[in-house]
Amino acid sequence: MFVAELPALPILITTALVDSINPCAIGVLILLLSTLLALSKEKKKMFIVGMIYIFAVYVTYLVAGIGLLFFLQQFNIAEPLGIAVGALIMVLGLVEIKDFWWYGHGFSLTIPQSKIATIKKYAKKATIPSAIMLGMFVAAVELPCTGGPYLAILLVLQNLGFNSQILAYLMLYNFIFILPLLTIVLLVYYGVSTEKVKEWKASKRKWMRLMMGIVMIVLGVLLILFAKGILSVGVTSVS
Repeated sequence: MFVAELPALPILITTALVDSINPCAIGVLILLLSTLLALSKEKKKMFIVGMIYIFAVYVTYLVAGIGLLFFLQQFNIAEPLGIAVGALIMVLGLVEIKDFWWYGHGFSLTIPQSKIATIKKYAKKATIPSAIMLGMFVAAVELPCTGGPYLAILLVLQNLGFNSQILAYLMLYNFIFILPLLTIVLLVYYGVSTEKVKEWKASKRKWMRLMMGIVMIVLGVLLILFAKGILSVGVTSVS
């Protein structure tokens, strides 16, 4: 049977770019920055705490990705898991597309309301340890929003082993994921109000969800094709 091979890097970069504009991740950062500025007008403190929070998110996602990739590679369940996750991601993609027209109606991929109070509690502490804890906590509770594309990429990479290049791929994915967060912190530090950022996010939210939905459906199809052996994925050597 002929098996087509797709390069991993373009798939990874495209997925990371779309995952990075996730409304959940952006919304929590806006909440943190607006809370910090309300408690203290010191932009330097806001900048430091915000950057530490983003670094904590980055490290948490990276470590979780490495751990999950090792876990997936220990078990020969690539085909059933790939098909199941592919189908699930396609369904979640349809939910995201639904929110393009009917956000807030029915089931949506959002951070559970029960966790919002905890997020606000950490944000109000406005300390470096609380920023680290908040980053780790948010990375866990926003998985319903952001976890689908990341899990798909891990399943795409699982058959490629684990080496310095695969680690670099995971580091690149997570760096792209936090780029909008870094941009927002810099914009607020240099004078853009959090209200303007919030308004921008609200105006673009439905388009973010549409893009997320389309990419998730495409990833779901690719995962099923990878699992069935119709497609394979390869990496380009950098040596």
